[in-house]
Amino acid sequence: MSNFTKEQAISLRAQLLRASVQCSERCLYQSAKWIVELASSLKDPADFNSPDDPDSDIAMPDGYPPDNIPIFSTSEDDEESRLEALEIGDFLLAKSFFDCREYDRCAAVFLPLNHSPINPSSVSPERESQTPTKAAKGKGKARAQSPEAIPRPRTTSLPRMSQKSLFLALYAKYMAGEKRKDEDSEMIMGPMDTGATINKELIEIARRLEDWFQERTLQGKEAQNHGWLEYLYGVVLAKSNSHEDAKEYLIKSVHRNPFIWSAWIELRDLLTNVEALRTITPKLPHHLFTILFNVDANQSLYQTSPDTHSTLTDLLKVFPTSQYLLTQRALLHYHSKDFEESESIFSSIIHSSPHRLDSLDHYSNVLYVMAARPKLAFLAQLATQTDKFRPETCCIVGNYYSLKSEHEKAIMYFRRALTLDRTFLSAWTLMGHEYIEMKNTHAAIESYRRAVDINRKDYRAWYGLGQTYEVLEMHHYALFYFQRAAALRPYDKQMWQALAACYESIDRPLQAIKAYKRALIANIAYIEPSSSFGSAASVTTSSAAGDLAANTNVFLDPELLYPIALLYEKQAEFETAASYMELVLAQEEGPASIHPDELPLGNEDDESGGGGGGQGTGVTVTTSKARMWLARWAFKNGELKRAMAFADELCEDGYEVEEAKALGRDLRSRMEGRWGEL
Repeated sequence: MSNFTKEQAISLRAQLLRASVQCSERCLYQSAKWIVELASSLKDPADFNSPDDPDSDIAMPDGYPPDNIPIFSTSEDDEESRLEALEIGDFLLAKSFFDCREYDRCAAVFLPLNHSPINPSSVSPERESQTPTKAAKGKGKARAQSPEAIPRPRTTSLPRMSQKSLFLALYAKYMAGEKRKDEDSEMIMGPMDTGATINKELIEIARRLEDWFQERTLQGKEAQNHGWLEYLYGVVLAKSNSHEDAKEYLIKSVHRNPFIWSAWIELRDLLTNVEALRTITPKLPHHLFTILFNVDANQSLYQTSPDTHSTLTDLLKVFPTSQYLLTQRALLHYHSKDFEESESIFSSIIHSSPHRLDSLDHYSNVLYVMAARPKLAFLAQLATQTDKFRPETCCIVGNYYSLKSEHEKAIMYFRRALTLDRTFLSAWTLMGHEYIEMKNTHAAIESYRRAVDINRKDYRAWYGLGQTYEVLEMHHYALFYFQRAAALRPYDKQMWQALAACYESIDRPLQAIKAYKRALIANIAYIEPSSSFGSAASVTTSSAAGDLAANTNVFLDPELLYPIALLYEKQAEFETAASYMELVLAQEEGPASIHPDELPLGNEDDESGGGGGGQGTGVTVTTSKARMWLARWAFKNGELKRAMAFADELCEDGYEVEEAKALGRDLRSRMEGRWGEL
């Protein structure tokens, strides 16, 4: 992208503006907004030939600004263009209904009714109100009515119309179904809220699209499809849990029209792991939006590799003021726990675009972790003044009250966010955290489960479920959820540490040792992520050992070394346990004198390592416990002078003082008795 020319900039801007118009016509307003923001952040073609003197007249390049961007787009296909011209009046009428949220009226402009009008006397309001309640009884989602169980409505053949009009009509039916689904849903976290309400229009939309695709194939016109209907069918299939078929149609959609950003977003949401992304990447078109998609997908999968950052840097050379790309970089730093850098980027975004609320709920998470209460208060005030009825705003305010330990108010705002958008992932996860703080484990489990239902890649929800079941002392359940969290975040020390503690609780010391060792190397060794914990826990890659051996300034976390030593002690491997205790003590002075090849392995084949360079920890409670253990070990082995040295150090440290004095008295009596015998 470094050789990006003026002509390419002019052409790209024109394509982006045209794509934004097309998305807006089809009422995909979020995509239209995203694309036109990207176009506005594109490096101005005039800047390619700017003179040194800022006061001189700048000669605008030929073809800029472009004069071929229509306010109302037309198809390049002659047949489609004629149909669109004939339908212009009906299309504008239908679009006006859609903009006024009258979705059924919008669909009725182009699609014939497939049922007779309902006689008001045949259905009472009381009977209608009982329908969702009955569906919610029993065992929740297990009793929910599936789309296949819905009676198939009568349909008539589609009238002849343009692809644009057909998309608008079917998308309006989809939105009408979503609107009714929200109306039929119970109160958030209420006694009847099972999350099992479905969009009852999906069956009819799918059948109409299947008939249309079949007809196009028989007519030999499949190559003339514009990609919008393939996108809509992919959405319907995804909602029906036919994920592989949904991926196939979404890939067809982006091949027909790579500028349909909504299709890229739906495709990203269907990816469950990095392997799935690698599988579909060769099937994607060679296009700018493919690069943008890969950055977005890697960020959503928590992949913070240097390649992703490098690609972002190249994109920012072309789109230097793109708030979206800057947000992606901030989120990458957030996922890698570089909160200071993430906060700096988000702060610059707020400064340049103070009324932009997209992804600011993540910024509030960063400020919450940093305990930056004044900044979080300012962000909450700014978001409230901009739009208090946005889910992002409610999550920001909820985080502010959570930081103040006002958990009831925090939950109130998270519930408000979910009332505005039941699929807003952050609100479900954060509400689960608040219920944990309030010791309401049942509500916390339900919140986390709803978050996982929305996005199975959310490691925070899996980890929260593990924590909740650990509080309930249901360690086998907790183990399953911690395994899922560790598979999603294989380089996060916290995931492996929780998993190791869970293995300890169910008396599986060997697995606990392996998990602790994985926690040690999590932050510096690059190991290929694994879809299952079993294979991930037993990884002994030479690359990880090589990275550790090459780093002579490895810092080993004493909080991880100490439980490993205790586990080896339980396994009666006292020499290995003593070696780990000595490593704990070595961290007081710093890692420079420790070489990773000296790390004891015990009876495992695993390599062990450390997490990040740094200065020594100094004397801590953990290192004092290790010193006491070594003093007793030396005393047991008859090394009285060494044991006395450890005891004297403990008396100076200020930790374990009384126990150290008692040990010292015992040692002195033993030593005096030995001298007396001599």
